Amino acid sequence: MRRTGLRLRITLLVVVYMLLLSLAVVYHGNVVNERAERLVWSSLLQSELDHYLRRRAEDPGYHWRDTEDVALYDEPGTAPPPRALVGLRPGLHDEVRVNGGRRVVLVRDIEGRRLILTLDITEFEDEERHLTTLMVGSALGGLALSGLLIAWGLRRLVKPLADLAGDIAALRPDRGGQRVSVGRNASSELVVISDAVNDYLARNERFVERERAFIDSSSHELRTPIAVIAGASELALGQPGTPDAVRNQLSRILRTARGVEQLVSLLLVLAKDPQRLAQVSDHFRLDHLLPEIVDDHRHLSADKDLEFRMQPLPACELFAPLAIVQAAIGNLLRNAIENSDRGTISIALQPAGVVVIEDPGHGMSPEEISAIYAKVARGGGGRDGGGIGLDLIARLCEHLGWTLGIEPRSPRGTRVTLDFGSALAAT
Repeated sequence: MRRTGLRLRITLLVVVYMLLLSLAVVYHGNVVNERAERLVWSSLLQSELDHYLRRRAEDPGYHWRDTEDVALYDEPGTAPPPRALVGLRPGLHDEVRVNGGRRVVLVRDIEGRRLILTLDITEFEDEERHLTTLMVGSALGGLALSGLLIAWGLRRLVKPLADLAGDIAALRPDRGGQRVSVGRNASSELVVISDAVNDYLARNERFVERERAFIDSSSHELRTPIAVIAGASELALGQPGTPDAVRNQLSRILRTARGVEQLVSLLLVLAKDPQRLAQVSDHFRLDHLLPEIVDDHRHLSADKDLEFRMQPLPACELFAPLAIVQAAIGNLLRNAIENSDRGTISIALQPAGVVVIEDPGHGMSPEEISAIYAKVARGGGGRDGGGIGLDLIARLCEHLGWTLGIEPRSPRGTRVTLDFGSALAAT
């Protein structure tokens, strides 16, 4: 969901507020104007009619004479009133349309007869409408200008916050000594935020250093006993006259020790920065390594009707941790063997450093494949059966920039691709 920015929200809020305020001012101004007009028209026409009645009282022979704007009806000798004025009740009537114009009409009943005094306000209303249009246009223009000024001001106000957010987004977890800074004119709130972020960065650096020190020391402590167990098992297997039952147990101990050694190596790799892995990387030929890995795992298919088919291997040189590549490919091959009973397991290598393993096994449903990627996304890990779980291999590939792909085959089986393209040695 796309979210609107703080600057746009504040601008819209202020513009809407100003619009409502302008509408309120215009409405109340119009009400005041109409009432003032009515008072003026009433006062003017009442005075004019009173003046006429006084003159008639003083001089019975006085007769009214219409002017260009003022007319009196129902006076003896005057023209009859227009039809629009006939049904009006006594009192003041504003904006009555008569013969295409607009008039203010005062109706008064005197001594059994009705006097109707009218004032033509057509030009006045046209001018008023023109002024109203001008005022509304000016208000809208002022509102638009105010909105632009507010947006410009808020942009300058929010820019330091946006810059700070950009600096925070540019932080790299694999770099030390990073800090965010704000300008000298920054607000106190921005200073508080930047200080809190810098304090977190400092504490995180100390935590990372402690973790690195622990990994470096535990690497030796974990490898040494495993190497002793594996070495002792190999020596015991080399002794003549060892009973077969003992040799089987010693072989099991040796395989388990080698498996644990691989698992420890993978876990230590996941705990290190990818850039530090260059210190333990080697140049080697992947096309030479693949046959050795297949031969090392043939014994796992001793009690199964499985055949290994190695496709022609093109030359491919990698620069990567050799033990990690062996563990990753070996465990994918182990999973293929453990999940297959009969048929052919195909191993192929593409020139771009992509290893493809196809097995005829039970296959994986799309839901099971999605569960593996979901577990990687959540940071989960674990083991599925013998060897190292596919989810751990997937996390390892993500950590090193490799790509692991899993898809079901038709009618059954699984196709696994491991892309070492990012580890190809420069030629």
